[in-house]
Amino acid sequence: MRRRLRVVTLGCSKNTVDTEHLLAQLPSDSFEIVGDGKPADDLLLNTCGFIGDAKEESVQAILEAVELKKRGEAGRVAVFGCLSQRYSAELPAEIPEVDAWFGARDLGEVLRYLGVRPGPMVTRYPTGCRSYAYLKVSEGCDRRCSYCAIPYIRGAHRSVPMEDVMKEAEQLVAGGARELILIAQDTTYYGLDLYRRRMLAPLLRELSTIDGLERLRIHYSYPDDFPEDVIAEMAGNPKVCRYLDIPLQHISDKVLSMMHRNVDGAWTRSLIARMRREIPGVVLRTTMIVGHPGEGEKEFAELLDFVREARFERLGAFKYSEEEGTYGARHYKDEVPPEVKQQRLDALMELQRDISLDYNASRVGSVVRALVDDVMDGNLVCRSEFESPEVDGEILVRDASGLVRPGDFIDVRICEAGDYDLTGEIIKVEP
Repeated sequence: MRRRLRVVTLGCSKNTVDTEHLLAQLPSDSFEIVGDGKPADDLLLNTCGFIGDAKEESVQAILEAVELKKRGEAGRVAVFGCLSQRYSAELPAEIPEVDAWFGARDLGEVLRYLGVRPGPMVTRYPTGCRSYAYLKVSEGCDRRCSYCAIPYIRGAHRSVPMEDVMKEAEQLVAGGARELILIAQDTTYYGLDLYRRRMLAPLLRELSTIDGLERLRIHYSYPDDFPEDVIAEMAGNPKVCRYLDIPLQHISDKVLSMMHRNVDGAWTRSLIARMRREIPGVVLRTTMIVGHPGEGEKEFAELLDFVREARFERLGAFKYSEEEGTYGARHYKDEVPPEVKQQRLDALMELQRDISLDYNASRVGSVVRALVDDVMDGNLVCRSEFESPEVDGEILVRDASGLVRPGDFIDVRICEAGDYDLTGEIIKVEP
């Protein structure tokens, strides 16, 4: 009898990659991967411990898993990932019903717990949409932003050797992925530890040679010393999306200094202007933090003015969360009241909603090349190079399910614009 295994993955796309690496190691004659709601002999939880809301979600998921165990719907329960890495001493004492605890860097130990001898982590077991896949090019981070606990959880920056990245990418494309999304704690740092220079642009060029791969997308880049050759690659390589995820966090010199971001407002504005000038039509996604220590009404007003000025096509934001072990928790007072943080978050996102709507409205009548991710209720769920999955809006094409399937590319005319999503009609299906 094969053991039934269920994995619950919480947090970011990097955790999804870890889960898929782990599942790919399991022999199919010994394990059956089961989905949500199915009884399991082993229930694994891959947790997130980044900020307060994510930690609460992970703890709640662990408690729910324990309840399943008590009801006989799950056998053993094991927890790994960022939360258990960060609170390795506290959690076992508080939730003794969990059978085993592992950290974020313990995939090999999880496999041994399951009775499997670990091998090279260069193959994946897909758990989501097959038309795209995340490709983790490095682990850990050498930055020391004052608010961030990731370096303490994931350790120092470690690049994946380029040959291993290529092997994994080729396998993902052979499995149907048409788009690969490069992720890391900081993608711009790729290669510094192994090759003594930043190698993101050379990696993009190598990946572009893979037959069947149509798109490469860059997530989680850092503004400090952004590589010039990456800008050139985005502008000139047709497989690299004119889209960049570049978390800026703030614009106030005072707040950026307290965040230990190594840039100031002038540098940030200069970088954004250069990208818009040198990459025609580029779409920029960024993330901001509101309520960080040092952010008064003046600094927040400066942030709003910057967002109005920069008009980011995509923007997310979250409230500052004081995280144990970080520089901010040790040296700053969490001085902005929770209700003020929420008010600032609401104001920022209301401003961004209007900017997003204006951008979407400007696209009505245009024709874009879109990748079909899914078919839902007879409608196609698609994305152009200017939308990233899970974090951005989508292009919806009604009543076209009989024409194409997930993984196909189509030309779509944009007909309607909402705050975040778009509606279109098929102009052409690629052969």
